[in-house]
Amino acid sequence: MSPARGHLVAFEGGEACGKSTQARLLAERLDAVLTREPGGTPTGEQIRTILLDHDTGDLDPRTETLLVAAARAEHVATVIRPALEAGRWVVTDRFSGSSLAYQGAGRGLPLDEVAEISRWATAGLEPDLVVLLDVAPEVSASRQGGGRDRLEEAGDEFHLAVAEGFRKQAAEHADHWVTFDGARPIEDLAAEIAAEVSRRFPG
Repeated sequence: MSPARGHLVAFEGGEACGKSTQARLLAERLDAVLTREPGGTPTGEQIRTILLDHDTGDLDPRTETLLVAAARAEHVATVIRPALEAGRWVVTDRFSGSSLAYQGAGRGLPLDEVAEISRWATAGLEPDLVVLLDVAPEVSASRQGGGRDRLEEAGDEFHLAVAEGFRKQAAEHADHWVTFDGARPIEDLAAEIAAEVSRRFPG
């Protein structure tokens, strides 16, 4: 008998919201596969470099969207779906919600087109739970040091649009999105997230 399908939890949020730390802590609690986007595979990590490197310069928003989708397609095919089919929990730092927030709301591309590209890239795979960490702009700014990457330096207007894009998704998909205050103390927030996961997926 094949194992029961595992669960996919995606962490979403703007820059310096704390999602990478919280994704790691939850993965440790669940003994889950921990991964990230863009990245998670050798090909995905090369694409990540292109997307975040200042030397890349300006990219057409459609090019940026397709690069993210290519990394996601490889990520799902070689890391996420095999782990889920083996019965493992998977925790990913970013997933399709980031495309809708960054390339859709942030870059101004039609949301339905961005969503369709992502659905095609994932062959329809969606997270069982999306954890959105929301922080005020001043909190994000205070957490970011020097050496910001290409997207981090995209400007205040862009990042405000991205944050609103995430909030809109959470409001529209409250059945599987849950929002937490990313400014909460790390351990307190980790406990709250773990409790929510346990509540939604008992046993």
